[in-house]
Amino acid sequence: MLTLNNISYFIGGRALYRNITMQIKPKDKIGLIGANGTGKSTLLKVITGEYSADEGNIQKSKDCTIGFLNQDLLSFQSDESILAVAMEAFEEATKIQIQMDQLIHKMETDYTDDMIEKLSALQERFQALEGYTIQSKAEKILEGLGFSTNDLNKPLKNFSGGWRMRVMLAKMLLAKPALLMLDEPTNHLDLPSIQWLENYLRDYEGAVIVVSHDREFIDNCVKTIVEVAQQTLNIYAGNYSFYLEEKELRSEIQKASFENQQAKIKQTERFIERFKAKASKSTQVQSRVKALDRMDMIEDVVEDNQTVNFRFTFKTQPGRVINELKNISKSYGDLHILKNTDAKIERGDKIALIGANGKGKSTVLRILTGGESAEGEVALGHNVISSFYAQHQLESLNINNEILEELKQHGSNRTETELRNVLGCFLFSSDDAFKKIKVLSGGEKSRVALAKTLISDANYLLLDEPTNHLDMVSVNILIQALQQYEGTLIVISHDRHFVSKVANKIWYIEDQEIKVYPGTYDEYKYWIENIKTTGATAAPKEKKEPVAEKKKAPAPAADPEIKKIQQQISRLEEQITALEKKKTAAEEHLAKPEVYGNPDQLAKASMEFDKVDKELLQLQTEWEMCVEKLEQ
Repeated sequence: MLTLNNISYFIGGRALYRNITMQIKPKDKIGLIGANGTGKSTLLKVITGEYSADEGNIQKSKDCTIGFLNQDLLSFQSDESILAVAMEAFEEATKIQIQMDQLIHKMETDYTDDMIEKLSALQERFQALEGYTIQSKAEKILEGLGFSTNDLNKPLKNFSGGWRMRVMLAKMLLAKPALLMLDEPTNHLDLPSIQWLENYLRDYEGAVIVVSHDREFIDNCVKTIVEVAQQTLNIYAGNYSFYLEEKELRSEIQKASFENQQAKIKQTERFIERFKAKASKSTQVQSRVKALDRMDMIEDVVEDNQTVNFRFTFKTQPGRVINELKNISKSYGDLHILKNTDAKIERGDKIALIGANGKGKSTVLRILTGGESAEGEVALGHNVISSFYAQHQLESLNINNEILEELKQHGSNRTETELRNVLGCFLFSSDDAFKKIKVLSGGEKSRVALAKTLISDANYLLLDEPTNHLDMVSVNILIQALQQYEGTLIVISHDRHFVSKVANKIWYIEDQEIKVYPGTYDEYKYWIENIKTTGATAAPKEKKEPVAEKKKAPAPAADPEIKKIQQQISRLEEQITALEKKKTAAEEHLAKPEVYGNPDQLAKASMEFDKVDKELLQLQTEWEMCVEKLEQ
């Protein structure tokens, strides 16, 4: 369908690609991956013809139509409704519809056989184009991408750039090009829309090329990975999980081949050096010199899976409760976001706030920071120092600063060596540290803003879509940094892999309330699937809640072994009751002003509370095991 033949492309004197070749066949599902700056988006523009290759050519079949969704479409504006804009994909059918309407109107006063024949021909063509179903198709795709039925007739200009991008995506999907190319489509989609798009692309009749930093999205909708690296394309016949395994295997083979070749080169060079002055060995020396000249050099493996060792520092340790919402209500006119809802963030929580756009996730984050007013009470805990990251933080960067200078101004008195180490963790080399902010790409600015957030003395982080505009390597670095972070955080993200790696608790908004799932994202997914199959709806309680109050042991039995277990259960219940009272007393002690105001007393009281909490959890676990054994 489309073939790239020995394509080379240069920016100034630097080659993005050299002699790359790739064939795209009908129904191919390709994930195009690589670090930022390697030329993924540029390659798509070379394929469309927007950019011209410096060398090589592109062969394309006559029936190969191309649809290209890229970030440039964010600026598209129109007074038409979003439904009308999406239906522009059916250009011929729309024109025929207008002609039929005009003809029918004319026939009301001028009815002739010629007009009947013309209308019949138009109707036949309109039906062949499936014109009678185009509106329902457009509505289905727009609603799949997150628009409500009430939104469909609103003007496109009334929507933000991200929502306008969804309309352009819908228009492209409706046009059904032979080759569909999507550049970072998930940047503007919420989780339900991402999952809908995955299913749509899997069943798409044409070929698809997707550039995305969302590894789970790539994993779920492509069958081939094309990696852009070191001026060439590396092709892997599988999804992203297959790519990771296969790349590791290829890297091991390449590393071994490289080391063997280097050893052979050194051995040959030693022979040449040793015998070059001996006439009797001249033929052999010349033979080895020629062999070195003819040798195809094997490149060493470039390690792109960087490991981060990020050192966080806090001036103060916070109290047990970090942030609390009490009886919060929030509305925008007739749109009710929250109603009389409560939520509590405790020390050590790493919370992911997930769900569809429009539910109020960012509103909740702003309420927590105090940047958004709401009815009810917002309480920030004792000794809590917060740091907030959102996309608008990029605008607060001083564009005339060098990267290192920008961090120095917000580096909490860290040394230059420490700051340069931080920049190294975020993929900025020693020379990059002196780049001006104004010359950086969107992804690079995001990394600088994230580095500023993480080097603060904050013991409480609030992050709104931190993975947007980051490549997979940068996302992996952020994951490692947040895993090493010993403070408390709450993050909004639609990147499921990212959420599964950093969160130990899930928040979601339902029925205008903040609901809590006390576990990881993978556990949350399993619970949601269980709801679909069993109909159960209640989320499990947090483990720290008294298990003994939730269940009752089965009635006594005459069997000696059963009686022994029952006695053990009774003994455990007594111990659990005693520890629960002890835990309540410890909590009240922690809340006393003379305790949380004294660092030594606070540390001692916190250790005592944690000790009781741990003992209680252990007894509750033993109790559950005894009950399960008794039931068996």
